[in-house]
Amino acid sequence: MYHSPVLATESVDALAIKPEGTYVDATFGGGGHSRLIVDQLNENGRLFGFDQDQDALQNALEDKQFTFVQANFRHMARFLKLHQVEAVDGILADLGVSSHQLDEAARGFSFRFDAALDMRMNQHSDRTATTILNTYTAEHLQGILSAYGEVRNAKTLAQAIVQERQVKPFDTIGNFLTFIEPYIKGLKPRYLAQVFQALRIEVNDEMGALEDFFKAAFQVLRPGGRLVIIAYHSLEDRMAKNFFKTANIKGEVQRDYYGAIFRPFKILTKKAVLPSDAEIKRNPRSRSAKLRIAQRLDVTTEGFDWG
Repeated sequence: MYHSPVLATESVDALAIKPEGTYVDATFGGGGHSRLIVDQLNENGRLFGFDQDQDALQNALEDKQFTFVQANFRHMARFLKLHQVEAVDGILADLGVSSHQLDEAARGFSFRFDAALDMRMNQHSDRTATTILNTYTAEHLQGILSAYGEVRNAKTLAQAIVQERQVKPFDTIGNFLTFIEPYIKGLKPRYLAQVFQALRIEVNDEMGALEDFFKAAFQVLRPGGRLVIIAYHSLEDRMAKNFFKTANIKGEVQRDYYGAIFRPFKILTKKAVLPSDAEIKRNPRSRSAKLRIAQRLDVTTEGFDWG
């Protein structure tokens, strides 16, 4: 079951939709955001919904203004070109894992169920959580547990994983949970959520895909167009803030030959928009959501500033 879209009204309103415009829902999922967007389009408007998860196809909208693209949003520019689209008026991305994926036991995303250690958003991919746990070096495991999960004892856990798999390789959530029990620090649900998040991000190369997505967004968003990002992880949110400021995820300031600073976007949210208490109560997944909005500037006339 696909749950309610997070910050639905706020994010769709942020697109400032023109009825005849062309838009992208980069993370289609259950189609909640897309339904709100397509309702505002006229017969000349177009909406493209991207999702690499084949389960999302069943939610495709039966509307002539809508096109479903089963692909990772990192390939957005290429697939839009295949559909003869060179530029769009707005892009919305609701990052992270969907409620549907978490609630489908067989997908292996959640520690609430016993299943294969899978965690693939793209079910045709070769890399699973099992692959990572059974083949990565201790140093590599420590790096992803620390960076993507902020696991407090990442080094100790990584070394223990490498030792354990020599005796018994990891294959199910159940045997992984049994193994990890002695290493849990702090609240058990929080610790497990951090470990599983780190594995999921690595399995799906989420940070690499997000960097590619931002590059594609810069390529296809026309001047005046809006980029709307809902992030749940501090790394995702930092990448979005840096990209809005500098057009690169590292936040490196770019200058032209004369020293003018490149300002690719007008940032429309000085502070992130957060879900209301009512939304958090209705949809606990929204608790960590942060919405940021930027408008593409025309670099030939307004995209530089002398600081």
